[in-house]
Amino acid sequence: MISEKIKKNDPAKRGMLANVMRQFEHASDSIGLNPNIRKILAITNNELVVHFPVKMDSGEIEVFTGYRVQHNNALGPYKGGLRYHPTVDLDAARALAMWMTWKTALAGLPYGGAKGGIQIDPKKYSTAELERITRRFTYALGDNIGPELDIPAPDINTNSQTMAWILDTYMSTKSPNERSKNLHVVTGKPLGAGGSEGRDRATGFGVFLCVKFWAQQNKVDLKDKTFIVQGFGNVGYWASSFLENEGAKLIAVQDVTGTYYNKDGISVEELNDYQNSVGSLEGFKNASLIPSDKFFGTECDICIPAALGNQITAANAPGIKAKVIAEGANGPTDVEAEEILLQKDITIIPDILCNSGGVIGSYFEWLQNRNGEIWTMEEVMEKLEKKLKTSFDRVMNVAKERGVDPRTAAFMIAIERLEQAYIQRGIFP
Repeated sequence: MISEKIKKNDPAKRGMLANVMRQFEHASDSIGLNPNIRKILAITNNELVVHFPVKMDSGEIEVFTGYRVQHNNALGPYKGGLRYHPTVDLDAARALAMWMTWKTALAGLPYGGAKGGIQIDPKKYSTAELERITRRFTYALGDNIGPELDIPAPDINTNSQTMAWILDTYMSTKSPNERSKNLHVVTGKPLGAGGSEGRDRATGFGVFLCVKFWAQQNKVDLKDKTFIVQGFGNVGYWASSFLENEGAKLIAVQDVTGTYYNKDGISVEELNDYQNSVGSLEGFKNASLIPSDKFFGTECDICIPAALGNQITAANAPGIKAKVIAEGANGPTDVEAEEILLQKDITIIPDILCNSGGVIGSYFEWLQNRNGEIWTMEEVMEKLEKKLKTSFDRVMNVAKERGVDPRTAAFMIAIERLEQAYIQRGIFP
């Protein structure tokens, strides 16, 4: 079982996997999950590790390691992102795949959960090299992905261009009369390659919506409220942009180059333009550099971790002053930190709810490709808001009715949906 494997791993690398297993076990205990179904959900269905050679611009050959973990497909095809990052390994992919299963189940989508990527720092490679790496990885995965089997999407350090390369490579392996049937093998594609309006901002918009729903529920006016964001990639930018449009003020932002603070507010568009021109936030003039270990202790109303997992820990949780934490990243809060935050009466909008706008947007893209439809931006955003409002209200109602925190409530809803599917379908043979 996954939980047994955790013990064998380096403690520094086991964080996310240990977290998701503890969250799963806690929620399973809370609902009295059928022990047989618990055994099934505690393990992954398939784990693929591929090693593949790629020719670099210099003519040298490098061998890369790629991963794809498929956790569960009881509710539909596997769904989940591909990330290019040095921290990608089998345990990280296992944890993230498991979270995807809960996320899609909570959102009521006909999907299961998967995750993967390549252990790589993409900044060290040219665009041409990244294209070759991506295409060779896709070829190595072969028929382990597919539009009705396992549908990748963008994640950390991957984007619509990455998905276009995967799509083209995958379609090239099919006979000409089959190629158009495979357009939905990936989501998060560019508009010209079958992408959907609004998919680029779906995750960040979902984070914003969850903050907005929380504010409405607690009769809080977002105008002039302050927020901080860790990670100013796609999710961090769009969440910040929508919050700023509501009158909230970004006062601190952190990326790998440092932590930037301005108590009078940082213009989101100005920051984004600077990052697009320079490639990072390093050197941004309209904010002061503060020690990075002070970021989470910044005085603010809203905290949005939108970078990597395990960023909020028992070490920094006591200093957090925000009233609400909206988890834009996957697994940003470890279990010990969560206990501290709940004691401080800080609301945590859990990742499997808060950042589910991305997979909901992906589902809309998949549906359009599958049915030969094209939806407008307004249609996509309206459908996204409606679906997220349903999920948010359900999580908060279950939390109140059962006397649990929002994360436990979200897990309960997701796991109960899977339990029902297994009970109704039975186990083959």
